[in-house]
Amino acid sequence: MFGNDRNSLRRYYYTVWEKANTGQALEPLERLIAGIISDHPEYQPMLVDAEAALHRDYLPEMGQTNPFLHLGMHIAIHEQLGSDRPAGILGVYQQLCRKAGDSHEAEHQMMDCLGETLWEAQRNGREPDEQAYLARLMRKLRN
Repeated sequence: MFGNDRNSLRRYYYTVWEKANTGQALEPLERLIAGIISDHPEYQPMLVDAEAALHRDYLPEMGQTNPFLHLGMHIAIHEQLGSDRPAGILGVYQQLCRKAGDSHEAEHQMMDCLGETLWEAQRNGREPDEQAYLARLMRKLRN
């Protein structure tokens, strides 16, 4: 959406949430983001004060979850499902939803696989391996 400009992306989340809460018309991507934020009430308070959220770092080594990364991964999964890319992911998602009994929980399971795939790609200096990602998702179905 915004490349590597962390502050612009964070401001965008803030703007979308503000528009949603004031009843303003939303573009399709904004509707998607507002829906994801609605599913995460634990992150909504940080979107009240954009300036405070802009400069905060969330460090996993301190046991913190980066809410912007979390929301962004939900967006990425929705984009994958909308295009069925990698091929077959939509079917796997539907199976995960049935197994988990909840689409939001299924997305969280997918996020584990996506995060591992992205980490591996970054570590190896390569593009993410779509087949490895699908294999990880399939293992979720078997477990």
